Amino acid sequence: MTQPAKRLLITGFDPFGGETVNPSWEAVRLLPEAVGAYRLTKLQIPTVFGQAAERVLTAARELRPDVILCIGQAGGRSAVTPEVVAINLREARIPDNAGNQPVNVPVVENAPAAYFSTVPVREMVKAMQNAGLPAALSYSAGTFVCNDVLYSLLHFFDGTQTQVGFVHVPFLPEQAKDNAPRLPLMQIVQALTAAIESC
Repeated sequence: MTQPAKRLLITGFDPFGGETVNPSWEAVRLLPEAVGAYRLTKLQIPTVFGQAAERVLTAARELRPDVILCIGQAGGRSAVTPEVVAINLREARIPDNAGNQPVNVPVVENAPAAYFSTVPVREMVKAMQNAGLPAALSYSAGTFVCNDVLYSLLHFFDGTQTQVGFVHVPFLPEQAKDNAPRLPLMQIVQALTAAIESC
């Protein structure tokens, strides 16, 4: 059996904001070692401005992946949502896990206002929907650490062959309070698998 020829670096975050679990990492760690054309390398990153992106870049320099796909938690969303765009802004409603709470600070000084994701986000959504899973495009990765990571990576890899994307996932059932949207862990895993297969 031939091994997948391409390399995909996939990341998930540690818990933040008082949560004890983060569905992004829980799903990433349950993904198979190979999906479609890709051999996966999994990495947990801290929910800390700057540090998270640097952790991904350090791994990427060693791995030289064809695709980097970062996964994050978006409480309140009911679908798995690939992000279309990242903006050059750090603005935190709550502190990150190191106590940082920037307001109106650029991710990268004197850099473009925004970058578009370079993974095939529309094909990813279609693949997840075809698998019977809730998926939709998102046009805002927010201004917290998720956006910080996506913008930093898109800036660093701009003009290169390395594709970069970000996917937000809903709360797990055990996190969702009252009638908040939720998605079982294995459905998130299945959705991410379908998304990777479409890359």
